[in-house]
Amino acid sequence: MNRRNLLLLEDRRQTMDWSWKFFRVLGAGALLGSYGVRLLTSRDAKKVYTCGTAAVMRMRDEVLKDVSLIRENCNDIAADAKEINEKRQAELDAQQIEDAKAVLAAAEADTPAAEA
Repeated sequence: MNRRNLLLLEDRRQTMDWSWKFFRVLGAGALLGSYGVRLLTSRDAKKVYTCGTAAVMRMRDEVLKDVSLIRENCNDIAADAKEINEKRQAELDAQQIEDAKAVLAAAEADTPAAEA
């Protein structure tokens, strides 16, 4: 056999090996897939799904309770902060009025002295 025929024969062998590997993997996947479907639809699996779903629903209820508690606390904090800011603004306004009265009184005191 010449070198070219040997290379063709070797190439064919590799192609056949690859195709057999492919069919083996395909067959194993089909077998595992059909067995997996049976396993997933069994009564025990449904029981596990039901228990898992129940646990998730309980967890959701607890999370919603925590969220509502946090939301209430945030609303209380925001209301307190708003009240503090309003009180501070009222004190600032009162201080500005007192300062304006003092400036006005000082200006009125200086005005008669300038006229006399």
